[in-house]
Amino acid sequence: MPSTNSSSSSTASPQGRAARRVLLLGHGIAYSASPAMQTAAFRAAGLDWSYDILDVAPEQLHGAVTSMRDQDVIGANVSIPYKVAVMSLLDGLEGEAVEAGAVNTIRRQDDQLIGSNTDVTGVRVALGAVGVEPNGARAVLLGVGGSARAAAVALRGADLTFVARRPEAGAGLPGRVLDWGDPNWRSLARHADLLLNATPLGRRGEMPLRPANLPPRGAVIDLVYVTGGTPLVRRSRQLGLRCVDGWAVLLAQGAASFQAWTSLPAPVDAMRSALAE
Repeated sequence: MPSTNSSSSSTASPQGRAARRVLLLGHGIAYSASPAMQTAAFRAAGLDWSYDILDVAPEQLHGAVTSMRDQDVIGANVSIPYKVAVMSLLDGLEGEAVEAGAVNTIRRQDDQLIGSNTDVTGVRVALGAVGVEPNGARAVLLGVGGSARAAAVALRGADLTFVARRPEAGAGLPGRVLDWGDPNWRSLARHADLLLNATPLGRRGEMPLRPANLPPRGAVIDLVYVTGGTPLVRRSRQLGLRCVDGWAVLLAQGAASFQAWTSLPAPVDAMRSALAE
């Protein structure tokens, strides 16, 4: 098990402008907008750094993490499907990664790889945007993977229901876990204060539930981002629901990751502009 680390210092200092690499670790992630966003951030900060996708199959995960110990690698983001699996390969965890049971950001500190979770920050920003106070709120979360686990931390104090095609994968989550085939979750979604999609559904035009099951007095957060919005986002907005899409969450978590790697304030305007292109 990796150790916990209370330090928030980074190997990168504001004056450390030598060429460095940051990686995006995942599988099937060619769609990611993070390279454009973070490349723009590095340029705006005057850093000669690159941000490269490292798409590896599950059997290559260990070797991929080992490669992050190279001196020119300053850190990484972790995407699907490795946010949980990567934890055991790191030297330490910090912040809310332990509670989340998932990591989406890695920074190299000397010869140590330290994992954290900035997805929690992204979801908190989204909750503020839709006006949902977690304490006592009824929330239905679609998914039980790394993103759902981060959302659960941001929703600490809420009454949580998770929905999954493999409910056993939700072991340890702070709430009830229902099978996707259980008809009860759709009624819970309709009466929820928040519906949050933490599955990939929507990336290829899927609608995860019927519009009649959307919460008429609640809010919707979709962690998936596509140009023009996912079907869930578009329909929610048509119905006048309070809604935040994955672009806003991506920006917020990306800004927090940038700060973890560089110890610099994130150039959010440059990052937002890159996502708009």
